Amino acid sequence: MQRPIRALAATLVAGIALAGCASSDPTGTGGEPAADGEIVIGSNAFPEAEILAEIYAQALEDAGYEVERNLSIGARQQTFPALQDGSITLQPEYTGNLLTFLDESNELTAPEDVADALDDALEGTGLVAYDYAEAQDQDAYVVTREYADANGLTSIADLVDMQPFALGSNPQFAELPYGLPGLESAYGITDVEFVQYEDFGGPATVQALLDGTVDVADIYTTSPAITENDLVVLEDPEEIIAAQNIVPVLSETIASDEIEEILNAISAELTTEDLIALRTRVEGSETASPATAAGDWLVEKGLIDG
Repeated sequence: MQRPIRALAATLVAGIALAGCASSDPTGTGGEPAADGEIVIGSNAFPEAEILAEIYAQALEDAGYEVERNLSIGARQQTFPALQDGSITLQPEYTGNLLTFLDESNELTAPEDVADALDDALEGTGLVAYDYAEAQDQDAYVVTREYADANGLTSIADLVDMQPFALGSNPQFAELPYGLPGLESAYGITDVEFVQYEDFGGPATVQALLDGTVDVADIYTTSPAITENDLVVLEDPEEIIAAQNIVPVLSETIASDEIEEILNAISAELTTEDLIALRTRVEGSETASPATAAGDWLVEKGLIDG
């Protein structure tokens, strides 16, 4: 899992094209670049991203760094331009989705293959990526147990016989290679009613699946809702869904051997099971704050003092 510092792509043509609709103020704070050495941690607008950002923030604070938080900015179309313009200087990312954001032609899915391709795609822009974690949170095609049992569904391929069906996901799913385009190219599924939800597999998407508004939903594999509601994750025999290992991406203005050591230590400890447990604490009945869950995890792993 140990990987050297990686630089992000100099041209970023693909990323800029995909982010073309983003405003010039992606963070909502005026888009002012942080000063050299200033750590401003951003995140996407969903609980897991906030938890991961808090893990990075608290580990750095424990080491004596001053950290500013700018969490729940939005989708990658907002957060990546913020990294580019220096409005934020550190963010938790996902290897597969970041690679696809920068290279729309990517068809790689295995963790190491994705990481190697990311090395090639992400060079020279003033951003670096440190080690990625074993932990990953993949998109998944999910159905209710009742719908799966009634129709004999075990894999995405089985959905070809369910057409037409309604699928709920975030708007970007209409263009992503593991979304509607992947359903058509890999599985021959074309007759889909696409219902858009903005909560990235969150409560609204889950509720739409449970109440039958949609038949299939894109819900991430670390979601507590999968276990809580006995949902079925459909297998992906054509492997259209890429690995989504957690990886810190940061500006060269804050990069240092010490920060690399701190963030790599987090990646070395973070597992998928940890992500599920962290999300369950925050999104389940306990409703712990992302900051509390992150701090407790860091203490449990011996990464900061209690």
